[in-house]
Amino acid sequence: MKYFLGIALIAVSFTACSPSGETVNIQDLNRQFIDAWNNKNADKITSLLAEDMDFLQGNAHYKGKADVTKQWVQATLPTLTNLKTNVISSATDTHTAYEAGTFAVDLLPEAPNQPRAFGEGNFILLWKKGDDGVWKLSYAQLEDLPVQAKN
Repeated sequence: MKYFLGIALIAVSFTACSPSGETVNIQDLNRQFIDAWNNKNADKITSLLAEDMDFLQGNAHYKGKADVTKQWVQATLPTLTNLKTNVISSATDTHTAYEAGTFAVDLLPEAPNQPRAFGEGNFILLWKKGDDGVWKLSYAQLEDLPVQAKN
């Protein structure tokens, strides 16, 4: 009986650890996000954020969908254009997915007589599948290099 119980526990352990369902196409999720940025579609960006979203950039750390929307999306969306990413690493399973790499973005001048600029750096975007089966951006981290004037 002990032998059977041991085998049953091992079988349950392996079953519990095995993936159920399918993984997500992380490239599609990030393409939706980047397209929304480049199209300046704040509503679409916000709809992709998880309620418990975390965003880190430099010394800034915003927590929660409302704070991230206000402090990151609404504050920076009007100043950026032509966001591009170069993926270095990615992985998915049935509940999480991430891409990490480098990004480049054009910065619009704050006044008509100022030059255009560009920014670049490293990024990670982490997506999580909710209990409702919908994938949401749960964590974003940007590490910026100094902004440079664009010729």
